[in-house]
Amino acid sequence: MPILKTENLTHVYSAGTPFERVALSDINYSVEKGEYLGIIGATGSGKSTFISHLNGLIKPTSGRILYDGRDIHESKSFTREIRFKVGLVFQYPEYQLFEPTVFEDIAFGPKNMGLSDSDVEERVLEAAGFAGLNDTLLKKSPFELSGGEKRRAAIAGVIAMRPTVLILDEPTAGLDPGGREEIIRNVLSYKEAHNATVIMVTHDMEQIARSVDRIVILSDGNVAMEGSPAQVFSHSEQLRKLGLSVPKATLIAARLRALGLPLSDDIYTPSMLRSAINELRKKGGGAPCDAQGGGENA
Repeated sequence: MPILKTENLTHVYSAGTPFERVALSDINYSVEKGEYLGIIGATGSGKSTFISHLNGLIKPTSGRILYDGRDIHESKSFTREIRFKVGLVFQYPEYQLFEPTVFEDIAFGPKNMGLSDSDVEERVLEAAGFAGLNDTLLKKSPFELSGGEKRRAAIAGVIAMRPTVLILDEPTAGLDPGGREEIIRNVLSYKEAHNATVIMVTHDMEQIARSVDRIVILSDGNVAMEGSPAQVFSHSEQLRKLGLSVPKATLIAARLRALGLPLSDDIYTPSMLRSAINELRKKGGGAPCDAQGGGENA
């Protein structure tokens, strides 16, 4: 049974007024437990509206959202429970930090769950560990932290509730490459430790290509495409028509194919591109592509 499922999910803003706008239209989609799902789409495609429904933040105009088979709006008490089970990290979450210390900010969610002081402390320290925040930082005001540290503190505040589903809206926006990689490592460490489902909205095609199990593309409030990264990025022309970019490795492979190299259309990471070129060189007797440095960013 999927951990999350939408049935005919539709949301209309300002219904019955001259400003009426359909943000989501009859979406049927499911997410499995332990899955790492990436959501991409152009501005205005419905991404933020979609994820805001998944933890009951807004109610659908029609249709249902099911958590483990139960309608998340079946009762007010269950909807409240869902907001602890399905954690949502908004874009630029550091702007929502408000407590005197980082420790207290991370503790805010667990306290609202009614946990004991000892359990709250345990949750805070665990979440801080996943987020890479040391004891010294926990004692500081959130406003003394760097931009990357604030982002990690905000994510830790959601992780401290131990959600079974962790949803992140552009978690690496505005960070430098090192900061982006660290945030993703933090999220994946939590996912692995708790077998959590992770849903990430992002415009970072390079990151999503390397890490997620499955991708869903939204366009005009509908699911335009979905599948594994290999399946999705093999349709680079369709992606461009939807106003989306593709990973650089996919673009390079396409250009090399246009020049006559027999490369497959499901290349989407630098390592895949290197391997494919090396195979061609071996067949042709040439020297292999230099893979020193070997990382995905090489």
